[in-house]
Parts: sequence; structure tokens; C-alpha cells
Amino acid sequence: MEPRLNYPAAAPEAFKALRRLQDYVADCGLEHSLIELVKIRASQINGCAFCIHMHTRDARAAGESETRLYLLSAWRDSPLFTPRERAALAWTDALTRVAETQAPDSDYEELGRHFTEAEQVKLSLLIGVINIWNRLAIGFRSLHPVEEPV
Repeated sequence: MEPRLNYPAAAPEAFKALRRLQDYVADCGLEHSLIELVKIRASQINGCAFCIHMHTRDARAAGESETRLYLLSAWRDSPLFTPRERAALAWTDALTRVAETQAPDSDYEELGRHFTEAEQVKLSLLIGVINIWNRLAIGFRSLHPVEEPV
């Protein structure tokens, strides 16, 4: 697979604007571990190898366990995730697949049990931002670093 386009170089002002939004959600007050889980989960759903690689490395560096990272794709069937994380992951799944799910009331109600209204907005922005990054990386075929021989 060959990269199609260096999108930061092609549209630097657009890239800077997206980075500003990314910087906001990174420091919006949500737990760092939750932010990384959401980024990884959305990237799994979208099939973005570049972002999965980046955010699993970031999560490990921040102390996330290998076991939780391995089980993230099956989070509904694992007791290793807190109720707050489960609500965020359900919302991530719902918004990332919004054309299919229409953001169900049950997911929204569970979200409200664990997140303030402000946190719901911040989490939704986070989900939106990682989905934009996924679409850029997939669309322009960004390649993740290869540390092991293939």
C-alpha cells in the first residue's frame, strides 16, 4: 500500500485547525486513559491501522494494560472496563456507526448516568475528531511505522 497524499502539507491551515480541536479534546478534563480507549475503539471500528498503531502505543506509554488493549474490541464481553468506560465505549460505537445506530436512546441514557452534560459534549467532540483523523489516514493511506519484519 502506497500513501496517496501528504495531507498536512497539502492543506496546512486545515491541518492546524484540526490540531487545535485535537489539542482541546486532549486537555478537556476527560481522563487520559478514557481518551485513548475511545480513540483506539473508533479506529478499530473504522479499520484505521495508522491510528490504532499510534494510540495503542500512546495508551501503553501512559500505563494502559496489554490485556485491556487486547480486549477492547470485545469490551461488551469483558469485565475489565468500568461502568464509565463502558458508557463511553457504547457512545463511541454509536456515534462512529451513526448511520446504522442513529445514536440509540439506551446508549444516551447510560451516558447520562456517568457523564455530566459538559462531559457528554467533550466526549462527542473527541469521537468526532478521531473519526476525522481516521478518515484522513484511511483516505490518504497513511502508513504506520513498521517495527517488526513482515
